[in-house]
Amino acid sequence: MSDDVKYNGRCLCGDVKVEIVAEPLWSSHCHCPSCQKATSAAFATYVGFDRTAVRFTAEEPKMYRSSPGVKRRFCGKCGSPVSFEGEEWPGEIHFHALFLEQAPVFEPEANIYVRSRMPWVELSQHLPKHDQFPDE
Repeated sequence: MSDDVKYNGRCLCGDVKVEIVAEPLWSSHCHCPSCQKATSAAFATYVGFDRTAVRFTAEEPKMYRSSPGVKRRFCGKCGSPVSFEGEEWPGEIHFHALFLEQAPVFEPEANIYVRSRMPWVELSQHLPKHDQFPDE
């Protein structure tokens, strides 16, 4: 990792790699139905970055348009989810937290879309809860 790179990440097989030269904008758990389906998990944990601070250094991830204005990226070899980009957040890219090597430092700031959370998921009492995205 070069001196200006603050964070890096890779998929399960290592074909998709990223370097990021900026601090995160935010980090949150998303419980929306689309994220649940895209990850086959109860929720997705994202870390948002300015898109201009991101550089893929190996294979470019594959892209799937999961709904109008939304791009989800994943590794074409191992299938690991990589990122989310939406027109609602221009200029941002949201990485799955555990795609990033420094995942333990990205403490989530909120639970989003909790109206769709699985009933067996216990929400942290110290994080704000939003029924939908805060700007909806």
